[in-house]
Amino acid sequence: MCGILGYVGPRAAAPLLLEGLRRLEYRGYDSAGLALLHGGAVTVTRRIGPVTSLAEAVDPAAAGTTGLGHTRWATHGRVTEANAHPHLDGAERIAVVHNGIIENHAAIRALLEGEGVRFRSDTDTEVLPHLIRKFYQGDPLEAVRAALHAVQGTYGIAVLFADHPGVVIAARNGSPLVVGKGDGETFIASDPQAIAGFTRHVVYLEDREIVRLTAEGWELTRLDGAAVTHTVEVLAEELVWSDKGEFHHHMLKEIHEQPESLRRCLSGRVVPEEGGARLGGFDLTNREIATISRVAVVGCGTSYHAGVVGTAAMEQLARLPAYAEVASEFRYRNPVVDPHALFLAVSQSGETADTLGAVREIQLKGGRVMGVVNAVGSSIARQCGRGVYVHSGPEIAVASTKAFTSQVAALLVAALMFGRTRHLGAEEGRRFGEDLLAVPKLVEAYLAHPGPIAQAVELLSEAPFVFFFGRGVSQAVAMEGALKLKEVAYLPCMAYPAAEMKHGPIALIDASTPVVAVVPTDGMRAKTLSNVQEVRARGARTILVHAEGDEDAPALADISIPVPRTRSALVSPLLTVLPLQLIAYQVGIALGRNIDRPRNLAKSVTVE
Repeated sequence: MCGILGYVGPRAAAPLLLEGLRRLEYRGYDSAGLALLHGGAVTVTRRIGPVTSLAEAVDPAAAGTTGLGHTRWATHGRVTEANAHPHLDGAERIAVVHNGIIENHAAIRALLEGEGVRFRSDTDTEVLPHLIRKFYQGDPLEAVRAALHAVQGTYGIAVLFADHPGVVIAARNGSPLVVGKGDGETFIASDPQAIAGFTRHVVYLEDREIVRLTAEGWELTRLDGAAVTHTVEVLAEELVWSDKGEFHHHMLKEIHEQPESLRRCLSGRVVPEEGGARLGGFDLTNREIATISRVAVVGCGTSYHAGVVGTAAMEQLARLPAYAEVASEFRYRNPVVDPHALFLAVSQSGETADTLGAVREIQLKGGRVMGVVNAVGSSIARQCGRGVYVHSGPEIAVASTKAFTSQVAALLVAALMFGRTRHLGAEEGRRFGEDLLAVPKLVEAYLAHPGPIAQAVELLSEAPFVFFFGRGVSQAVAMEGALKLKEVAYLPCMAYPAAEMKHGPIALIDASTPVVAVVPTDGMRAKTLSNVQEVRARGARTILVHAEGDEDAPALADISIPVPRTRSALVSPLLTVLPLQLIAYQVGIALGRNIDRPRNLAKSVTVE
């Protein structure tokens, strides 16, 4: 969500900060700002809108070799210049940028106002510079430490002091921060993507840690003063910035990258000659796999939808009781955590606050949890310690596409591995492994000839409301298709299990309501086609996504979109989701939406 970047070193800070903020734009934001320290004073520039607006407002020759940059995604207070970061204390000598939410900000604000402090914004963040000023007695590190002992909530913060040129103080609790070391210069960022162009040597802060940065390096301690030692890590090559290439948008580029991202996810993991699969990151023996009592997947949004497919595969292939749950609800219902169960935390960014909270709740209750993430070195990956990277590569568009298919693929590989140990015969395992390995070529073939997408776009772009439905794993595909249309095109839509339509939602169907049905060749196909008949009888126009060679489905479709057939229905979501991604993209284009950065959304949701 919000993005932080700080710099201390010999170079002019403004160009570096602006470049880093551009690399954070994919996360989603509504305003941006810089604080530069020069000549014993702090200069702040803030603008609503894109980083380009901020860059136009900053003097290209702006002096200062210490500075902070920020992109804000509004939580407390409307999108205004006054609410943009950085925020200053009353004397304008301390500047703060902040990601997260200060939960007791109202009480702190009331206390400070009682002491005569005047606030300039509606944000929770502004209490921080005033509170730091209250505790400041010449030592910036101790002032920040004391202030943070008084706040409740989540934060990743960076602070500079006019009295201390060449110093930045940063701290983390629940919101990611990474320190980067260059040649005589030091960076702090909320996302390694921001600094990957400047250095690849980094240290990830853990919760309740605070760091003092100078050009020479850093001093890292816990908030309680205890010493901390971290190993310097080297950023993965995949963090190198990805441009759009020949495509107009990152989203379209990432849709077309799915054959390769799936190959990376499956490579070396599926072993058809053994009828099984290997996921070394799980570090589970066959005996441990045999004693798993159930599998639970926690995730949000697209990752939750991937989990619905993955748990269906666990039940079918491994005969393991399995379910998927929305991570944002998990820890607040005081869940019963079976110590013999295996929990999988699915997140593209690996920083999703709700999923990270679920991970910690599972661990607190004695459960075993592993990550299924894309971002190497992310908070969830490090908190879990074990798991699997999906290897989809950088995903810049806010609306996830290739990460979804890679997550589904990784969960199918896990289901095959568990199934082979617990239930599945060698021949069944071999066939399923071959089905998985065939998918990248099938995806390639479909994307080369995607079918009548333009006709579907024409129908949906004029609709006031759209229904999606499917059965079995196709229900998850329908949910994902509806989510993409909401995210990218801002169209109201709803996804339901197909059989549930007649239990209420069918009351909304009339001639103005298109229905998108996902109907692969599986055991539920005939029943799903019956559900299609029911909505057609109420006047709905239908778009059917179905397997090539299906002779019945096209007859029930106003628009028929065939995709390559798969032997296993469990593999079909990797194909049936593709036209729904393309439709959402093209409808967004037709309606003039901001495709890669949809309104109100963020790539990495680091607040609850």
